[in-house]
Amino acid sequence: MRKKLEQKQTIGWREWTTFPDLGIDKVKAKIDTGARSSALHAYAIEYYKTKSGKLRAKFTVHPLQKNNKYSVQCHADVIDQRYIKSSSGQKELRTTILTPLKIGTLVWPIELTLTNRDSMGFRLLIGRTALRKRFLVDPQRSFLFGN
Repeated sequence: MRKKLEQKQTIGWREWTTFPDLGIDKVKAKIDTGARSSALHAYAIEYYKTKSGKLRAKFTVHPLQKNNKYSVQCHADVIDQRYIKSSSGQKELRTTILTPLKIGTLVWPIELTLTNRDSMGFRLLIGRTALRKRFLVDPQRSFLFGN
């Protein structure tokens, strides 16, 4: 007997997103099923410990493409530092945080690596781990959750 397929929402190849806990109201994301992890453009990353000894990162984000004047200062708990292989085959040690992602009315926590994406077309890349069991990707459509 066949299992009933779960109802999943369809997402376009690019979508507007929000990171409420980071204070980022709007960032255009590329939905990339070829990438395992998700990556956010971040720079000036500094580390500090809380009074309880928890490692945190302070970093700056330019959430809007082609706009380096508008920036958001963010703080988040560091959950890991891992080597990530980029699409060009280079390995890079990246800080990983866990933070809620909002697309439309849907909100769920995702792991996010921090890296300089200045030379990339999108400030945010959402990989398949963040999408798993939630969405089907339609590569012919964009912004299905609005602007």
